[in-house]
Amino acid sequence: MKFFVDTAEIAAIAELNDLGMVDGVTTNPSLILKSGRDILEVTKEIAELVSGPVSAEVVALDADAMIAEGRKLAAIAPNIAVKLPLTWDGLKACKVLSGDGFMVNVTLCFSANQALLAAKAGATFISPFIGRLDDINLDGMELIEDIRTIYDNYGFETQILAASIRTVNHVLDCARIGADVMTAPPEVIKKLASHPLTDKGLETFMADWKKTGQKIL
Repeated sequence: MKFFVDTAEIAAIAELNDLGMVDGVTTNPSLILKSGRDILEVTKEIAELVSGPVSAEVVALDADAMIAEGRKLAAIAPNIAVKLPLTWDGLKACKVLSGDGFMVNVTLCFSANQALLAAKAGATFISPFIGRLDDINLDGMELIEDIRTIYDNYGFETQILAASIRTVNHVLDCARIGADVMTAPPEVIKKLASHPLTDKGLETFMADWKKTGQKIL
């Protein structure tokens, strides 16, 4: 499973990228706001930092304006994936932009029917939002399973990009189901390394090492 990091914070991306943990980056208007940066400037910087897809989201609501914004964003770098909302106008824009040869990430997906439409429209990625479904007492993982089944049934090449990842269990479940990609905040990716027994074991080793009175350096 590919790891995308969901942030517009350059330092956080760079740290994970140095460890080989970044296969791509996703951003959205909320993350751009949090970064306090100009969207074109920070997107260019991210695209130069990582080699994988960098999702940059349009803010227009009608198809023609989405297409125009998408082309401007795609011109920033060859690894830009234009991020479009899963609306009828978004699907129209997806069809045009994917036909132009641009990567397209269709976002805010909450049903398998929506994911089917996105694949038919030529989306490179479909972004089902797991955490937001969990927020309204629906099982986000069932959506990932349904999309996986449908795409496999018909050989769709659209990649399932599991989004709104909130916990390490979300990551594990997505990997089990077979999501192609997951995108998560840096802190969630870092938590994948944590386990209380690892901490306990290290504490025991260090206590015993201290008793030896030895040094390696």
